Amino acid sequence: MRVHNRTPGATGGIQGRNHWERNPAEKAWKFSEILGDPGIRARWERVRKYFFLRESTYDMTHRCNIRCDGCYYYEGEKQFAEDNRNPEDWRRLMAAEKARGITFVVLAGAEPSLVPELCEVCCREIPLGAIATNGLKRLPDAVGYRIHVSVWGNDETSERVRNAKNMLDRQIDNYRGDDRAVFIYTFTRHNIDEADSVVKRLADAGCRASFNMFSAPVGYGGDLRHTDASLARTRETMVDLLSRYPETVLFSHYSAVAHTHGRGLHDLYGCSYPRMNPSTDVGLGRSFRQYRADLTWDRSAACCVPDTDCPDCRHYAAGSAVVTARLFRHAVDPDTFAAWLDYVDTYLAVWVKGYEKGANLRQRFISPPGASGVDTRP
Repeated sequence: MRVHNRTPGATGGIQGRNHWERNPAEKAWKFSEILGDPGIRARWERVRKYFFLRESTYDMTHRCNIRCDGCYYYEGEKQFAEDNRNPEDWRRLMAAEKARGITFVVLAGAEPSLVPELCEVCCREIPLGAIATNGLKRLPDAVGYRIHVSVWGNDETSERVRNAKNMLDRQIDNYRGDDRAVFIYTFTRHNIDEADSVVKRLADAGCRASFNMFSAPVGYGGDLRHTDASLARTRETMVDLLSRYPETVLFSHYSAVAHTHGRGLHDLYGCSYPRMNPSTDVGLGRSFRQYRADLTWDRSAACCVPDTDCPDCRHYAAGSAVVTARLFRHAVDPDTFAAWLDYVDTYLAVWVKGYEKGANLRQRFISPPGASGVDTRP
């Protein structure tokens, strides 16, 4: 969670809807009035307990066992960092991170499952976190983090785009029945129709899933980047799968809106990460660091998904900070705040092991505050 731990008061708002409807000439909603809805209040009280989460990310190694088209890791300078394989150096880093207030770590890489002993060191020092992995090598049970297994389509697509055969079968074999695992389906412009069969296979295997959007790396010249048409199709597919597989899919209507809008996350909400945020006064601008495999970091490049083309960024990891940090912007009326709570509830269920997602409060599209609509036109 990346929100300021304060309670908003009266805010400028937009017109309410349904039984909350009020005349536009009336005064704006107060936060106490929004919390008058028992469902909203209960969800607010539940998620606010996690406002202590403070994140940084760590590249565990520059090595990978596959090579994917459009991989952000093999762009920019971070790919040239030499691995630090010394567990004691990693233990000292985690201790120092904990001392400066970091309570949640995200281990990425290239491929963190290639250095499981270092992942264990991190988990012992800071017990809350998540790992982004391709899922081809199972992480040991001693690593108690949430595990995000990346899926980019069916096995035919994975072989073509990721150069790995029978990938989904191997991923499911490794993580079937593992309560740490969430399978993250990344939508590109070409694999939208494959999501149905993939989610069905995950549901049949008793696995959980959530969704990501392909976000082009800087300088990317391939054909996976989304178009307005593919964004619209993806949004409809996301909510269709959410409705058909409610026990499998961890997602919300507002998550679909935020990540498939014609405007990227930075344009819609303003990115909180240091790479796009010069402020060091509060929030991620002050606390977030993105460490490379040699344990160095560069504030000017610090981002949850470094070397992503920022205008094209709709990445689920970015949204976990960029959208959730905008509490005040969403506390304008019951519908908009309920949609934001759905997003936060989804974020916590996807990222925090042991957090169980509740029923979505709003099962329809609600426009991001300040946006002209929920369609995918710029």
